[in-house]
Amino acid sequence: MSEPSELAVRAEKLDAADELAAKRAEFVLDTVSGHADDAAGVYLDGNSLGALPAAVPGRMEDVVRRQWGSLRIRSWDESGWWTAPERIGDRIAPLVGAAPGQIVVGDSTSVNVFKALVAAVRMARETDAGRDEIVVDATTFPTDGYIAGSAARMTGSTLRPVAPAEVPGALSGRTAAVLLNHVDYRTGRLHDLPALTAAVHAAGAVAVWDLCHSAGALPVGLDEHGVDLAVGCTYKYLNGGPGSPAYLYVRRELQDRFDSPLPGWNSHAEPFGMRSDYEAAPGVVRGRVGTPDILSMLALEAALEVWDGVSIDAVRAKSLALTDFFLECVRAYVQPGRVESLTPVAHGERGSQISLRCADAGEAMKRLIAAGVVGDFRPPDVLRFGFTPLYVGFADVERAARVLAEVVA
Repeated sequence: MSEPSELAVRAEKLDAADELAAKRAEFVLDTVSGHADDAAGVYLDGNSLGALPAAVPGRMEDVVRRQWGSLRIRSWDESGWWTAPERIGDRIAPLVGAAPGQIVVGDSTSVNVFKALVAAVRMARETDAGRDEIVVDATTFPTDGYIAGSAARMTGSTLRPVAPAEVPGALSGRTAAVLLNHVDYRTGRLHDLPALTAAVHAAGAVAVWDLCHSAGALPVGLDEHGVDLAVGCTYKYLNGGPGSPAYLYVRRELQDRFDSPLPGWNSHAEPFGMRSDYEAAPGVVRGRVGTPDILSMLALEAALEVWDGVSIDAVRAKSLALTDFFLECVRAYVQPGRVESLTPVAHGERGSQISLRCADAGEAMKRLIAAGVVGDFRPPDVLRFGFTPLYVGFADVERAARVLAEVVA
């Protein structure tokens, strides 16, 4: 067996000095049988589905057998089911830079985008009825674009797709709401949330941010930067599980103006009054709609315990170190011309993923997965690798680059 490369030795030293290394033991991670040393698999798809936190199965056993099986209906009160959407929202809040009482968990990201965008248009028109345009990130995840188009039709607005960098120059007195992604899902590019939010506000419009690819990977600063509304999923860097409920952030100063297009009994001021007229509950509760998905919601709550004692700044520092190291290893191991990075080099423009353009990328990813390195493929030619600092180490990164070099040689 050959001597370990200089990069492999450096990876070992970086892992030894990693303040987050102990967090890895709090996740269920696999091994790759048949490979040298029965080496651990390298999971670099946490930007699509986070790994399972080890505490979740035991917690769900209690939820199903005791809370549901024994207590049954009593669990809405005795097990705290009724207050779970706001309680879990407060667990997410520090990870996106929000004070308590501004995040409610429930529904899907798509549903929350719809609620936020229509409510944003309604708020903008309170002071200027002539605002009839919704600006949407032209590079957005397709569903956000579909929802924005529907919201535009329902509110009698014009939909205007604009590249994020061009948004400030595209805003006008007609702009009601702007929907932007914090991190581009294809390339991993990090957009300038503070500057873009300020530009939206200067135009008198309402800023709505999609945090799916940033929450749990880097500081967001919702309160600090005056974001109006934000949505995000919880199954990526927050590790909440497949289809885990999304969340909606409504800045405290706007909560009494938040007019949801989906008023439901759960957001009513008297949910058990069963009145025919609708009166919105005070606070962020008005972001709720129907009965919460309790099983997936409580799995998410258990999963969020891995964040206890973790600084999001430390997560960001390790994320940048991991992605820097991966790019260095790719340059060292992969033959020139085989791959091309689409992800910005500058730290201020990078999320927590690296996207590489590669000929025959679909087949290349299949071979990577067969070799124990799991990323994902985005047509037509992009290999995506997500770096989740709570359980990805530097030795993982070095191995992934080494296997990539073999696969694309």
